[in-house]
Amino acid sequence: MKPLAERLRPINFDNYVGQEHLVDKNSPFRKIVESGNIPSIILWGPPGVGKTTLVNIIANISGKDFYNLSAINSGVKDVREVIEKAKKSNLFTKSNPILFIDEIHRFSKSQQDSLLASVEDGTLTLIGATTENPSFEVISPLLSRCQVYILKQLEEKDLDKLIERAINEDSKLRKIKFTIKEKDALYRFSGGDARKLYNILELLSNTAVNNEIIITNKFVVDKLQENISIYDKSGEQHYDIISAFIKSVRGSNPDAAVYWLARMLNAGEDIKFIARRLIILAAEDIGLANPNAILIANACFDSVSKIGMPEARIILSQTTIYLATSPKSNSAYLAIDKALALVKETGNLPVPLHLRNAPTKLMKNLDYGKNYKYPHDYKNNFTKQQYLPDKINSEIFYEAGNNSKEKASFDFLNFIKSTEL
Repeated sequence: MKPLAERLRPINFDNYVGQEHLVDKNSPFRKIVESGNIPSIILWGPPGVGKTTLVNIIANISGKDFYNLSAINSGVKDVREVIEKAKKSNLFTKSNPILFIDEIHRFSKSQQDSLLASVEDGTLTLIGATTENPSFEVISPLLSRCQVYILKQLEEKDLDKLIERAINEDSKLRKIKFTIKEKDALYRFSGGDARKLYNILELLSNTAVNNEIIITNKFVVDKLQENISIYDKSGEQHYDIISAFIKSVRGSNPDAAVYWLARMLNAGEDIKFIARRLIILAAEDIGLANPNAILIANACFDSVSKIGMPEARIILSQTTIYLATSPKSNSAYLAIDKALALVKETGNLPVPLHLRNAPTKLMKNLDYGKNYKYPHDYKNNFTKQQYLPDKINSEIFYEAGNNSKEKASFDFLNFIKSTEL
């Protein structure tokens, strides 16, 4: 059986809940759709507020050929195939097809560029849905050819309508007697997301005893804690899986790391979010044991931003495996945290006079910069002098990690110190 959200998905404006500014009978948007002269559109709004449902209604009303691509799984090749189909379709009908791209903000620049000519010449009508501000995520030439409509977070009155419809109209749920004593937990966990709300109701319906359910806040919390899988990429499972991913890389287990990466990609996680975490991992957990790691991670972020899915999965996998199999060190992480803690404790200690800048005569007269030793004037470009404030001159923040790279660097420092003239 289809999920509840699919079973109850409206097929016309009259059954659509929320977004009155768009679906009201007198709204400009509805009039445009019902006229059949549909322009290219970007629908911008948070998850679960009805963007995909609105697109399906537009497709039903227009009667046009309809193509559907997900930015998570589609590449330039898929876009070009749809464009070719649209061109052939236009040979037999005057009505240009609709191409719907869900999560269009995940399309790379090159993928969005591939749409431009066809949108401009009317080969197809583009409808994109995004949870991100299109001003930042959709290229300007494409955005200028689209009308942007904003969808709002669903209000409690909208959620009430959805609940009422589900328990009264769904073929499965209407067989169960629902007694709803409290709704706060339903509202809180759904977060204004209709899909989440329906997922929660369906999960609760599976716990019915003698075809009866009494819904209280405690009941909802208890059942959701037992069934954590209800959370999607914006919920608690999102944090659990990224945590497992990070700990697998840190623990030098490439197999587990790639598995959790696959879980995130399969769930539609933002590839830029994953790439950002890899950069942090490269600095925090690999650090000076392999300084190339942060270069690789940065190149990964740059590449996935340009390429997009599905090819980005290969770049993310390559970088994940590289980081997981790299030697590890958190010495830089520990050093800066120790230094920050001491700064908070000791405040703004004065800079030693010989380290101060002296751009004016007055500063020179105050001995700013006096007796500073220029390291390049000495053997091995090193000479001993005080670099920390007097009060903490003996403090040590950086302790080399147990790896060949840092050991070599530390041995070099000890060597130049021992050979000072």
